[in-house]
Amino acid sequence: MSQEGMIKKRSEQRREDTWSTEDLYPSDAAWREAFEAIKREAPALARYQGRLAESGETLYAYLQEKEKLEETAEQLYVYTMLKSDEDTGNSVYQGMKGQMLSWLAQWQQEMAFETPELIRLSQETLEKFYQEKPELALYRRALEVVLRRKAHVLSQPEEALLAGAGELGDAPDQIYNVLANADLSFPSAQDVTGKLHPLTNGSYGTLMHSQDAELRRDTFRNLYTVYGQFANTMAATLNGHVKQNVFFARARKYGSCLEAALDRTEVPVSVYHQLVDSMHRHMDAMYRYMKLRKKALGVEELHMYDIYVPMVKDLKLDIPFEQARREVVDAMAVLGTEYQEVLKKSFEQRWMDIYENEGKRSGAYSCGAKVHPFVLLNQKDTLDSEFTLAHEMGHAMHSYLSNANQPPVYADYVLFVAEVASTCNEALLMNYLLSRTEDKKMRAYLINYFLEQFRTTMYRQTMFAEFEEQIHRMAEEGETLTADVLKKTYYSLNQLYYGPDVVMDEEIAIEWARVPHFYMNFYVYQYATGFAAAIALSRKILTEGQPAVERYLQFLKGGCSADPITLLKTAGVDMTTSEPVDQALRYFGELIEEMEGLLA
Repeated sequence: MSQEGMIKKRSEQRREDTWSTEDLYPSDAAWREAFEAIKREAPALARYQGRLAESGETLYAYLQEKEKLEETAEQLYVYTMLKSDEDTGNSVYQGMKGQMLSWLAQWQQEMAFETPELIRLSQETLEKFYQEKPELALYRRALEVVLRRKAHVLSQPEEALLAGAGELGDAPDQIYNVLANADLSFPSAQDVTGKLHPLTNGSYGTLMHSQDAELRRDTFRNLYTVYGQFANTMAATLNGHVKQNVFFARARKYGSCLEAALDRTEVPVSVYHQLVDSMHRHMDAMYRYMKLRKKALGVEELHMYDIYVPMVKDLKLDIPFEQARREVVDAMAVLGTEYQEVLKKSFEQRWMDIYENEGKRSGAYSCGAKVHPFVLLNQKDTLDSEFTLAHEMGHAMHSYLSNANQPPVYADYVLFVAEVASTCNEALLMNYLLSRTEDKKMRAYLINYFLEQFRTTMYRQTMFAEFEEQIHRMAEEGETLTADVLKKTYYSLNQLYYGPDVVMDEEIAIEWARVPHFYMNFYVYQYATGFAAAIALSRKILTEGQPAVERYLQFLKGGCSADPITLLKTAGVDMTTSEPVDQALRYFGELIEEMEGLLA
C-alpha cells in the first residue's frame, strides 16, 4: 500500500505562501515588549473610575484613551492567534495566547466600572455633554448601543465578577480546539485499489469529493469512529460551553441564550425563528435535490458519505492557487477597479497563509486587523478551495473597507452582516465561471457546486442553528447534554433535513463533535441569512449595474456605523421579512430544474 499527499511541517512552508505576521510585530521579542508595555499603561485608565459623568471633556478623554489601548490589545491578541493557529501543537504560541487571554480577562475586570457608570447617564446629561464637547458626538451611536442594553447591565461589583469569569468561559472552546486540531489523529483512508490517503480534518472534505465510493466510505467511517471514541469528552466540553452561555444569559436577565446572543448584534429573535420556519416550508426542494443526486450517482442507496461527491463524473478540475487567485480577481471586475486593485495588493503583501501543514488549524477564516486583514486557508487546488478563497477575501475586503472608511469605534462590523460580503463574492465568482463556458458538462459541474452551496450554507447551517437552539433550550430546562442526548438530537435533525432518499448512517450522529462553530454562540444561522442576502445583492449587482454596486460598496464601508438590519436595507435587502430567504430558495429550485435538464 502506498501513501500520497503527505502533509508538510510548518518549517517546510515557503515564506511567500505564509502570512506576514511581521506586519503586526517583527518578532516574538517585539510582541513581548509591546505586551509588557500595555500591562504597564492600561491600569492608568482606572483613574477615570467614578468620573465618567463628570463632564463631556472627561468622557471624551476616557473614550479616546481606551480606544487606543483597545487597538493595541487587538493587535497583540491577533498576533498570538495567528501564530498559534499556524501550528496548534506549538506550546510557545499556545502559551503566549493563553497569557494574552488571561490578561484581557483581568483588564476587562478592571474596566468593569465603565458600563454601570455609562448607563446611569441620562439622555439630557449626554445631550449637554455633546454641546460642551462637540467631538464627543463621534461616540453617540456607540453610547446609544450601551444604553439600549441598560436592563441587562448589573452593578459594578457584579460586572467585575462576570468579567473575571470571562476567562473560564473561554475554556471549552480552547479545550475543543486543542483536542480536535492537535491531539486527534485519524487512520488513513483506503481507496478501491488499496492505496492509503492521509486523513486529517483538513483533508476530509477533499476525500469526500472523490468519485471512489470505497474511499468516501472509509474516510467517513475512519473520521467519525475516532470522534466517536471521544464522544463523552466532546459532549462534556460542549455541555460546559452551553452551560456557561446559560449562566451569562441569566446573570444579565435575558429570557434565553438566543435572546442574549442576538441582542449583542441588534438582531431581533424573530429573524432567527423566521429563518428556521422558512427552511421548513422549503424542505421539498432539498428532498427533490437528494432524489436527483441519488439518480445521478446511479446508486441503490444514497448514504451520508455520498452527498458531497460531484454528480458530474469524469470531470476532475485541478485548480492551482495561481489560477484561483487570477479568476477570483477577474470575477470581481463588476465591483470596480478599486476593489480589484486592493485584492491584487492582498496577494503581494501576503495577507494569507495558503497551504496546510502539520498541526495547522483546519478550515479557513479571515481576521481583520488595523495593518490589514489576515486570511487562513488550507488550499487543496480544488474548485472548493477556489470558492473558499473568494469567500474569505470577501470577509477581508469587508474588513479592509470598513477600517479604511470608519473611525476605529465603528470599524468592526457585527456578525450578522459578516457572511454577506463573503457569499456575495462566491455568487459573483460562480456567475463569472458560468459565463466563460458553453460546455454542458462543465456547466452541470458548476451548477452542481452552486447547488451544494445552497445545501451546505442554507439548509445545513440552518440545521446547525436549529440544533444549537435545541441544545441550549435543553440546558436552560436543566438537562445535561450527554453524548447520547446530543447524538439523538443531531441524528433526528439530519433525518428531517435530508429526507427519505438518504440513508442515515449511524456515524453522522457524532458530526456535531467536529463543528467548531458550536463554540461561537449562535453564529451559524448568520451563514444562512447572509447567503440569502448575498444572493439578492449579487443578482442586483449583475442586473442593475453601477447603482447596485455603489449601494453595496457603501454597505461594505459601513462597519457598525448603523445597526445591521439598517445597513442591509441601505444595500437593498430587508432581513426583517422572509422574502430574501424565500427568494434564495426559489432560485435553488430553479437551479435544480436546470440541473435535471442537463443531466437528462
